[in-house]
Amino acid sequence: MKLFLILGAINGFLAVALGAFGAHGLEGKIPEKYIKTWQTGVTYQMFHAGGLFVIAFLVDKLANVGLLTAAGWLFFIGIILFSGSLYVLSVTQISVLGAITPLGGLAFLAGWLLIGYVAIRFL
Repeated sequence: MKLFLILGAINGFLAVALGAFGAHGLEGKIPEKYIKTWQTGVTYQMFHAGGLFVIAFLVDKLANVGLLTAAGWLFFIGIILFSGSLYVLSVTQISVLGAITPLGGLAFLAGWLLIGYVAIRFL
């Protein structure tokens, strides 16, 4: 539980900081298209930071359900691959980096599926 609470808090903090940086530090420095790409990364990072909190509380309630731990790691990996690739793409504008983004999206989807399965099976 503690690990996913910490990861959720760190990613929530980073999402706010990176959102502010994108809005104020990148404005006028990169094209509007990439500002929107940056914002997409921030949005997904924040949603999944919240998801990490949900997982932390579910792990506390359902201690022996390893699928929740897997879902937490999938969210964390998804943040790195999805949001991270969008951040790097935004500042470098190297479009091939966009090929990494769907892998993060798949990790997010798999994490949500696991949470749904756990809810159906164990709650």
